[in-house]
Amino acid sequence: MDKGFAPAKVNLALHVTGRGADGYHQLDSLVVFAGTGDQIMAASARDLTLTVTGPFSKGVPTDDTNLVLRAAKALRAARNVTKGAAIRLTKTLPHGAGLGSGSSDAATALRLLASLWEVEPLSPDAPEVLALGSDVPVCLHAPAAMRMRGRGEVIDPAPALPSIGLILVNPGVVLPTKDVFGGLVTRTNPPMPALPDTRSADEFVAWLHTVRNDLQAPAEKLAPPVAEVLSVLRRTRGVLAAVMSGSGATCVGITRNAGTARTVARTIQLSRQGWWVAPAPLLA
Repeated sequence: MDKGFAPAKVNLALHVTGRGADGYHQLDSLVVFAGTGDQIMAASARDLTLTVTGPFSKGVPTDDTNLVLRAAKALRAARNVTKGAAIRLTKTLPHGAGLGSGSSDAATALRLLASLWEVEPLSPDAPEVLALGSDVPVCLHAPAAMRMRGRGEVIDPAPALPSIGLILVNPGVVLPTKDVFGGLVTRTNPPMPALPDTRSADEFVAWLHTVRNDLQAPAEKLAPPVAEVLSVLRRTRGVLAAVMSGSGATCVGITRNAGTARTVARTIQLSRQGWWVAPAPLLA
């Protein structure tokens, strides 16, 4: 049985710069990956099936509406595969949380199944990949940090980032991406400034204070606990900056290293026991 790790996708900045004629929003985002995520296993089988387990398995479909199965079928069709696979997804990330877990799961499944079926993997710019969703192409680049633009099809490597720590915090709120985008007041905003080429945590954090997540305001309106999470993170000792990831509701605290992230996470877990809190290193 082959195994794969699907890391949490984190948007440290997300600027909405416009909306195309196709209805998709144009983005400019710094995407990184955290050292926490879902697990996927696959074994050869006659049919193509999916089972889901784990602490966040409830409500995750196992039919063709699941992105993992859609990805598997896209790869099978593109490479004329006749084999099947028994896929097991262990959900340790909350879904509908702004962490791109479904897209990361799909990207990991594409890599895993290409190896299992002994076929050429789909490239991030393949039309079949973009058809799976705007976040799947960038997730195929994991764990490398990337600058993602357009609807997700323009992807460039980010400069090397400092070895910072991350604390992922979700107040137990599910925010549908469509609803958050629907709450945008302005859909044409300035793009993200040039990424800093530095391994200094202080210089990188200074840059973080110059960027935005344009989805934060509509997310806070739909789910006021988002503002509370950001407030708690920002006033906790050891947190250098705090941002909302993607369309929320997960927020991310930035620390100087992974050890500090673990300490901060324990502090927040004790004070907010109903929240999901996960410390993780920034992957590279």
